[in-house]
Amino acid sequence: MKHFLGALALACIGTSAGGQVGHLPKDSPYRDLETRHEFTFFGGRYDAGKDPIGIGPRDGPLFGVRYQIHVGGPAFLMARWSHVNSERAAIDPTKLEPARQLGTKKVSLNIYDVALSLNLTGQKSFHHIVPVINLGAGIGSCGCTVENDPYSFGTPFAFTFGGGLKFVPGGRFQLMVDWSNYLYQLKYPTAYYVPPTGGTPAVPGNQARSFWKNNRGLSVGASLLFFR
Repeated sequence: MKHFLGALALACIGTSAGGQVGHLPKDSPYRDLETRHEFTFFGGRYDAGKDPIGIGPRDGPLFGVRYQIHVGGPAFLMARWSHVNSERAAIDPTKLEPARQLGTKKVSLNIYDVALSLNLTGQKSFHHIVPVINLGAGIGSCGCTVENDPYSFGTPFAFTFGGGLKFVPGGRFQLMVDWSNYLYQLKYPTAYYVPPTGGTPAVPGNQARSFWKNNRGLSVGASLLFFR
């Protein structure tokens, strides 16, 4: 009996001491993320990758919307629309310099992608901050057509990846800073390589007709959180 009482006393002492280890729930730097859906409006800046002759969409203001749904653990499925108010140089390759230069034209670039997004702190925030990374794929489109210029942007396949930080103060709203890379292929038309009578082609023959380019976007957004 003495041995039993001694063991019980030690167990009580151990339980009491163990309850003091770590943080009390109200003092913990971690907070559970209780919502399953996020709808975000974002805006920022799009920085186009290198384009030797500038006929593709250039830098410009970026804005769009993003929807995310929790699919398990730290993972969210994300669908996003990104829009860029851009511009491009237009060329009529059938004419000689400088008449072939048609000037700079305003264009609209759209990228639609679906991605897997991961919270690096799981379904918790740390001091109200959640670092995230994402990887996905989609397509691009552009209203890039200019009269007398044979260039067409088409609907190229795009890889997307990036990361960011969420600020989750509690309640139904959060803020986010996001960096994304949009990787797609740019193609020059064959007509750019054909010299006009008495002149030189718009693009030298040693320039690749198609190539992949990285295009980066930096944005801030505000999110509505719902469905616990």
